[in-house]
Amino acid sequence: MTHTITVIRGDGIGPEIMDATLHVLDAMGLGLAYEEADAGMAALDKHGELLPQATMDSIRSNKVALKSPLTTPVGEGFSSINVELRKRFDLYANVRPARSFPNTRSRFPTGVDLITVRENTEGAYIGEGQEVTDDGATATLVQKVTRKGSERIVRYAFDLARKTGRKKVTVVHKANILKSTSGLFLKVAREVAAQYPEIQCNEMIVDNTCMQLVMDPEQFDIIVTTNLFGDIISDLCAGLIGGLGLTPGANIGEEVAIFEAVHGSAPDIAGKGVANPCALLLGAAQMLDHLGMPAQAQKLRDAIVATLEAKDSLTPDLGGTGTTMSFARAIASRAAA
Repeated sequence: MTHTITVIRGDGIGPEIMDATLHVLDAMGLGLAYEEADAGMAALDKHGELLPQATMDSIRSNKVALKSPLTTPVGEGFSSINVELRKRFDLYANVRPARSFPNTRSRFPTGVDLITVRENTEGAYIGEGQEVTDDGATATLVQKVTRKGSERIVRYAFDLARKTGRKKVTVVHKANILKSTSGLFLKVAREVAAQYPEIQCNEMIVDNTCMQLVMDPEQFDIIVTTNLFGDIISDLCAGLIGGLGLTPGANIGEEVAIFEAVHGSAPDIAGKGVANPCALLLGAAQMLDHLGMPAQAQKLRDAIVATLEAKDSLTPDLGGTGTTMSFARAIASRAAA
């Protein structure tokens, strides 16, 4: 069966790492078809808008998109193109795996294998009700958490644990202080957890979670939390295993899913052919899982690990002298075997 996916090449290093990723996917013979669409600065230059309607229509029609990093211009348009996409398609679950990889410059080259499941559509991060008084002395922001939003993200985390054979979900909160918003999230999480008796449920306050992650990340399996906490924690987890260059992300809704590299567009190295494509490749592996191709997804991940183990054509950020495409070709040779 052929799957058509929307491909957004993005800005900065985006086109380079997308070319590398598609090269690997094509080498695997997966039967994927690509429909290219524009967003970000590339779209602004070509179409005069950051998110053209044609791009939205493509994503809505294909229901799956693979996206390189986008640049949101300062002072105009959306506060964040990524946040806008999440809002428009109700992509409520942000799924960020972090695992140790060999031969990387990281604090934990072995032992880390966890997933942060972050609520993606509400909470303080969305920026609702932002207001500054006329005298500039006071700023306010509405933090809204709903039962529906809490229930579906916690259920997603427990369903993910059940599907992938993981045994523990840690609910991260600040209900001791934020008694209304975080308190509601924790209350709903307890209700949901009771429906999954075979999966251990831990509760942990967010500040303690950050300390525990730095000291002993191997104790965690799946973390589920609200939007702002999840944004911070998932980047902390990326720092444990070598940085955002090894960290993918999935944004999942009921109808649409967008898979991405979560790092920025890195304009300082754009066009130099040295960008590390691993994050987008790992995002593509998440996409293959979503498309019902778990064996192929694991084969892609295994090929990345084997290439890192062999130190074959690694990009400079990984300590090698390879290029974006030479690294991709080394991965493709293993993934296609």
